[in-house]
Amino acid sequence: MLKKFLSVTGAYKLYEKWLWHQVKNGVKPEHIAIILDGNRRWASEKALNPWFGHEKGAEKVEQLLDWCLKFDVKSITLYAFSTENFRRSKNEVEEIMRIAEEKLQKILTDERMHKNKVRVKVIGRVNLLPESLQDLIIDVEKATQNYDEHFLNIALAYGGRAEIVDAARKIAEKVYEGKLGPENINEQTFEQYLYTSHMPKQDPDLIIRTSGEERLSGFLLWQSAYSELCFLDVYWPEFRLIDLLRAVRTFQKRMRRFGR
Repeated sequence: MLKKFLSVTGAYKLYEKWLWHQVKNGVKPEHIAIILDGNRRWASEKALNPWFGHEKGAEKVEQLLDWCLKFDVKSITLYAFSTENFRRSKNEVEEIMRIAEEKLQKILTDERMHKNKVRVKVIGRVNLLPESLQDLIIDVEKATQNYDEHFLNIALAYGGRAEIVDAARKIAEKVYEGKLGPENINEQTFEQYLYTSHMPKQDPDLIIRTSGEERLSGFLLWQSAYSELCFLDVYWPEFRLIDLLRAVRTFQKRMRRFGR
């Protein structure tokens, strides 16, 4: 009721402008990562089909892209579906895959991607996804592979431990083939084999999680070592520009020491 009243009276718009004024000239996070949490709970509280929550969540991603481009955020990494999420019901997983395919198909002809030169990449164990979705991912990545002004990563069938295991396996293969000496393996070498190795800045400056949960759930375990964390008590489908600006303001107020 309060949210509706504030929206009708225009209070949110005023607050949004005030927040924008506060953060626009501050240090901008170059790489923002977001755990898109709360789709099912949002739908449940509204007595809606849980699939509708996933649909609304996917629509919110499109809005987020507009906001981040306006704010000139160079890179966005979104945690959409984990390897553990395959344990959900068959119907729910199939619905999520359908939505993912629908939105990725849209990216192929999305003028924003080409105008702003956004490189799109799906990170995770893509081989676990339906074949039709895998084929579409190849098309989307190929269509944007030469762009380097902005980066949009979508984590599907993703697990932070799985990413580290996959990187270690690739390095082990290089050592076995005699192409890499064990003495040459260091942190910089390891990062070359992560899912995010295509990015100029792999480590997120800011990680946001919606829904009120306060954990990373395996998201970007390697890359998040010095990321600033912001946990918001709002379900992803209800995420607003205000919430993004508040998170950025929190980021700007923190002193990043990087162990110093």
